[in-house]
Amino acid sequence: MIRCATTLFVAALIASSAMAQPVQRPFPATALRGEIAFGQPPEILLNGQPARLSPGARIRGSSNLIVMSGALFGQSAVVHYVIDSTGLVRDVWILTDDERAKLPWPKSAQEARSWTFDPVAQTWTAR
Repeated sequence: MIRCATTLFVAALIASSAMAQPVQRPFPATALRGEIAFGQPPEILLNGQPARLSPGARIRGSSNLIVMSGALFGQSAVVHYVIDSTGLVRDVWILTDDERAKLPWPKSAQEARSWTFDPVAQTWTAR
């Protein structure tokens, strides 16, 4: 009985410490860095310019959970984002402090084309 209780306690301790470890989110090579000011959905300001979220856009908060665009009305955030083929913002990741500290990160498609992306380390190298 004591052995079972000890085993369960150790398993719970290991699981809780594993959950406390920050998870590195994998961003695609097409993700650019910018600042979004959320307006009345689907309207946003992307790097100070008017833009729109695509229908079904996915916004992930800093905890990596999906956030509804209406809940972000009036807020601004540094993000990684992906533009779809029609020019609408399709995917958004609100960055944590650690993710914002990873520099450089391209802010335009032109920079992304001229830099090299390491998908494992999630870093960019300017050529």
